[in-house]
Amino acid sequence: MLPETVFQSEDVPAAERFECFRELMGRTHAPLQLLSDHRDDFRASQRLLTLGDVSVWPTTFQPVCFRRTPRLIRQSDPEGVHISLPLRGTLRVTSGEHEAAYDPSHLCVVDTSRPVDVRGGDLSCPHTGVGVEIPKALLAVPPDSISKLTTLQLSAAEGYGALLAKLLTQLAADTSSYRPTDGPRLGLIVTDLLSALFAQALDADNCLTPESRRRNLVLRIRAFIQQHLHDPQLTPSAIAAAHHISTTYLHRLFQQEDVTVAAWIRRQRLEYARRDLADPAQHTTPIHAIATRWGFPRAADFTRTFRTTYGIPPKDYRHHTLHAPSRPTTKQPWIPYR
Repeated sequence: MLPETVFQSEDVPAAERFECFRELMGRTHAPLQLLSDHRDDFRASQRLLTLGDVSVWPTTFQPVCFRRTPRLIRQSDPEGVHISLPLRGTLRVTSGEHEAAYDPSHLCVVDTSRPVDVRGGDLSCPHTGVGVEIPKALLAVPPDSISKLTTLQLSAAEGYGALLAKLLTQLAADTSSYRPTDGPRLGLIVTDLLSALFAQALDADNCLTPESRRRNLVLRIRAFIQQHLHDPQLTPSAIAAAHHISTTYLHRLFQQEDVTVAAWIRRQRLEYARRDLADPAQHTTPIHAIATRWGFPRAADFTRTFRTTYGIPPKDYRHHTLHAPSRPTTKQPWIPYR
């Protein structure tokens, strides 16, 4: 599991909750003014995942306005870019004369160097979303183009935006499949996806380095494989044809990833099957049904491969996992400054 810092407003006295959340936002993003009709008994939660130089923070909060003013910018500017993915509710953003609303199908971009008002949440329900903080210097786009990106509604339903949204949604839901050392690697993936998304939106693909293009192609191929793991006919030739590249080039791409295409497919199928075997909600699902779901039509082949990889048959793994004591968490509470 990735290390996390967790904030729960219920852990703070009611009179201090709003100020603690404002302080948290200043440390996570940049110094902000916060306005809310719920400040007397404010409720919010946030998990902070540090992925190298990139931060990802799933959050839920009552209606609030986040305001970045010229004075606050002069006092402190981390020279960063913030990306918001709404999961429930709408973000309403005002920057100068530009106004826009962002629902779960769009990504919102905010420049810490520009004044902005961001409103989230309404009377019917709190706002839930995922924020990303990344230094401008890491993005493979001209720095003076960031202001244009803040006026765009980037799709979270297709292309690079969909890949990024899927990754952020997975991180918001569960990080147990990652090791603590995976953080910087995940940060690099987020950086590459954002650079490709921004370059495409700006029609500036030539800004990307050949290595960034290669990594993004690998990311698209991996996403395609994960979407088709259930298909026993998922082969290197079918994958190459779907991405308009030769099978030889596909194998060359994965050689640079230190794994063959077939081995990566097998690893993904096994990991998803292992996850389902450890899921208490699926304890009555037959093992052969889980195997078929993830592209192993022959139960004997699945059992042999699973035992070779994990050193234990799937039946025994399910039994030991479902009856094992819970493991300690790596989550750390957020401690406000005093």
